[in-house]
Amino acid sequence: MSEFDRFKEQLAYLKFWQGVMVVTDISLVGWLVSTADTAAALSVVLAIVGVVLLSFGIVVLHRQIERRIDQIGKL
Repeated sequence: MSEFDRFKEQLAYLKFWQGVMVVTDISLVGWLVSTADTAAALSVVLAIVGVVLLSFGIVVLHRQIERRIDQIGKL
């Protein structure tokens, strides 16, 4: 497998996981909006922490994707 193909596969894999993280983040925010007033306080706090961590992870993954795209452009 050439280096170009390897970078393309890595990019596709990173984009897949970024999509999974975005969907999970949106779902968690939706859950918070709909049940924050009736859910247990611990559940709400954990959900908020989860949203923050997922959002941070999405940004980190986005930067990795940008770097991979730059590497492909240099080939």
